[in-house]
Amino acid sequence: MPSKSAFLESTQKGYTFSGAQLVLGAAQWEGTVFSDAKVGLPLKTMNRHGLIAGATGTGKTKTIQVLSEQLSALGVPVVMMDIKGDFSGIAQPGTEAPFIAERHAKIGIPYTPNAFPVELMTLSAQDGVRLRATISEFGPVLFSRILELNATQEGVMSVLFKYCDDRQLPLLDLKDLKKVLHYITEEGKEEIAADYGKIATATTGTILRKIIALEQQGGDLFFGELSFDIEDFLRVDEQGRGYVNIIRLTDIQDKPKLFSTFMLSLLAEIYQKMPERGDSEQPELVVFIDEAHLIFDQASQALLDQIETIIKLIRSKGIGIYFITQNPMDIPKGVLAQLGLKIQHALRAFTANDRKAIKETAANYPESEFYDTTTLLTSLGIGEALVTALNEKGIPTPLAATVLRAPESRMNILENAEIIALNAQSKLVKKYQETLDRESAYEILNQKITAAVEAAPAPEPETSSGPTLGETLGKSVTKVVTSPSFIRGVFGVLMKLFK
Repeated sequence: MPSKSAFLESTQKGYTFSGAQLVLGAAQWEGTVFSDAKVGLPLKTMNRHGLIAGATGTGKTKTIQVLSEQLSALGVPVVMMDIKGDFSGIAQPGTEAPFIAERHAKIGIPYTPNAFPVELMTLSAQDGVRLRATISEFGPVLFSRILELNATQEGVMSVLFKYCDDRQLPLLDLKDLKKVLHYITEEGKEEIAADYGKIATATTGTILRKIIALEQQGGDLFFGELSFDIEDFLRVDEQGRGYVNIIRLTDIQDKPKLFSTFMLSLLAEIYQKMPERGDSEQPELVVFIDEAHLIFDQASQALLDQIETIIKLIRSKGIGIYFITQNPMDIPKGVLAQLGLKIQHALRAFTANDRKAIKETAANYPESEFYDTTTLLTSLGIGEALVTALNEKGIPTPLAATVLRAPESRMNILENAEIIALNAQSKLVKKYQETLDRESAYEILNQKITAAVEAAPAPEPETSSGPTLGETLGKSVTKVVTSPSFIRGVFGVLMKLFK
């Protein structure tokens, strides 16, 4: 049987780093907590992504809070996608309750109440910094992935974007996109056919229905201007602490399409705009994605492939992505393989499927001579977790059953008055609070159609003694509007306008 000295030597050697680190807590073995066996994470490898998992009520949120606090203190900004709305307390200092004092005495870490710089953000009409993006910023390929279009439909979407580029029609929001789709199947179909080829009405109809489905999940609030500048995620306060940017998503729990759309667009934009960093002493930004199963549950294979590709590439930009979920099996294997840090809270074995999932979870962790991982996964207490990370050379650290430190900030949400006060002093709220609706494809096409109709020649009045004046006018209008010369005249004017 392994000895205490062997356990201490293994843990201390595995969790000793030369550079800056985040201290999570202290390791325990055989029911004893060893305060001289600290468990930490090297700051240098926090761009290698990670997973925080565990059953409801086991302490995942508090673990994320601890990680965010220490990253902020070390000057690293954080983005937290807060689905449950229980993370905002990080803006206020905590209180040293008796159970916190007892825990910190065991792990040998002093407890100091502290608050951290916070920005509250939203995708919807909640108070906070409004996050938006334009249709053009997505581009045809990414937008097609979000709508789950097939190859033919994706081709039509590419034509639509090309048409708008050629005609200088800005695509800013969903009404722009819907207007262009309507135009190329009605008034502008001859023009499209001449320059880009014929487009089937059935195809544009299918795309339109998928856009409406996205709109009904709140996409109309997300797409538009002023677009959010990702540089605003990277701010530090006057003390050099990174801002914790909390994206409040409590009102889109039942809108997974909008959630995955936003997450994918955010990661794609960060990847496109951030420069290559290579190996550096600390990450540029760390993103925590709570309730990650909402992204993957209803995602198409094309969308999953897109996410997996971005996860593989984005760490070279100095960006770390951390998924939070109840069961590690919620994460696709291709993504799970990219995650260097794993913090596993307790799992519950209520059913045969639960027991099978626990065995699969245990197989994802390094083998340990000190722990029976499968058994330990069901016996961890609240605020305890199995930890393994990558050291500064990229080698996995030994598995450590860890008693985690408590957050220094408040372990509860902000009150309404505190939220109002926080937003009132935010520079970003003022910057993004106004919704812009400048002239774009919707307005330009409406103007062209109106001008074409007004420029059409007026019909000459008919003279007849037979029918009444009302009947005469009715017949005249019908005859003119349906005549080939009128229709050709309208389309002739439209063609001149577009040249």
